[in-house]
Amino acid sequence: MVGQLENGQYQVFMALHLIHEVTSPQAFGMLKDKGLNVAYPARTFATVDHIIPTDSQARPLADDMAERMLQVLEQSTAEHGIEFFAPETGSQGIVHVVGPELGLTQPGMTICCGDSHTATHGAFGCIALGIGTSQVRDVLASQTLAMDPLKVRKINIHGALKKGVTAKDVILHVIRVLGVNGGVGFAYEYSGDTISRMTMEERMTVCNMSIEGGARCGYINPDETTYDYLKGRERVPSGEAFEMARARWASFASDDDATYDDVVDFDASQIEPTVTWGVTPAQAIGVGERIPTAETHTDEELLASALNYMKLEANAPIKGTAIQVAFIGSCTNGRLSDFEAVAEVLRGHHVAQGVRAIAVPGSEKVDAAARAKGLHEIFESAGFEWRKPGCSMCLAMNPDKLVGDEVCASSSNRNFMGRQGSSTGRTILMSPIMVAAAAVEGAVADAREVFGLEG
Repeated sequence: MVGQLENGQYQVFMALHLIHEVTSPQAFGMLKDKGLNVAYPARTFATVDHIIPTDSQARPLADDMAERMLQVLEQSTAEHGIEFFAPETGSQGIVHVVGPELGLTQPGMTICCGDSHTATHGAFGCIALGIGTSQVRDVLASQTLAMDPLKVRKINIHGALKKGVTAKDVILHVIRVLGVNGGVGFAYEYSGDTISRMTMEERMTVCNMSIEGGARCGYINPDETTYDYLKGRERVPSGEAFEMARARWASFASDDDATYDDVVDFDASQIEPTVTWGVTPAQAIGVGERIPTAETHTDEELLASALNYMKLEANAPIKGTAIQVAFIGSCTNGRLSDFEAVAEVLRGHHVAQGVRAIAVPGSEKVDAAARAKGLHEIFESAGFEWRKPGCSMCLAMNPDKLVGDEVCASSSNRNFMGRQGSSTGRTILMSPIMVAAAAVEGAVADAREVFGLEG
């Protein structure tokens, strides 16, 4: 912390600043207008993800605006000496996939990025914050961020997950219970033996969607799983320096006697494969449940609005809802382990007739690793298109969009109205293996039944 400002906020130094092509061009323009330089260019790293096509990335890009945004990012990073992970470098990808896989994200860091899902990096024991364009400007110019102090809610999750229940189901369940505004003013700290047993990629999925619950950030204490993940990565110290870093990282974990503003407990054994039925991530139910009714939903007007948009009926089963599109990817579920999990169950199955299914790796490194394992061949044999890295259909700031009122089974993080590129398109959030099950059945389905995962 640099100090406290006159307005009561705190000025906090940012150890790592990640930028991409959507919020940074305007911020660089603001710097130029004020005659300012980037204060610590070595602490800023850039990639392109939101607007990049996932079919052909040949330059110039087909979309003139996307090409211009990419050009501005290229020019600005070169001018200010910022490292840019451009396409075809082997390191390009979604910003919240690239940071961890390169080892840029390390415990104890303060991290910011002009993207709401920066909370992902909290899985490493970081305070990771999504910021707006004017704040991107401020961090570029000063390497500091002004912010209000946060309350902390500890979310304990204990117990063994059932077969076919994933980290995505865990966080959808948490948001379902606490609500999309439940975390306003809070940082969420996830704890408990369920979290301890998760891989780093699973932990990233949980922290990624903290923002969907209204929290400012998500956080998980660093532990042996964290250190094992980081060891040997490109931007992580090695040898004796790694051991010294590891000891320092361990000191950042919350003390056993730490106090919290609120504590909530969850029983992991009670969580089912979870899917959304409405237009917020909190409007979710277990795949075997029925859509809420006016008697079971707290806000009748909100219920009616969501059902009208989704063209669903109260008290109807969500299972069996027809889909036309299946999307596996995004900063939530576009990592190697996500594709490995799907490939394991998808072999021998095929996408239903009439379903457009795409798999989009989160980075060039994920793509290369998946190809080395032959995962792309399993997906393609099953009827999926295997695409180039990018944000893709998560938010459709690129050619990957829904058409008309298509229903998409999506492993992404938001199901807002019009989120996937069509003002009438409908999104149902679920885990990657649940997306695969929906693609195979042509409708929302229980992956445990489709792929024989019970037992």
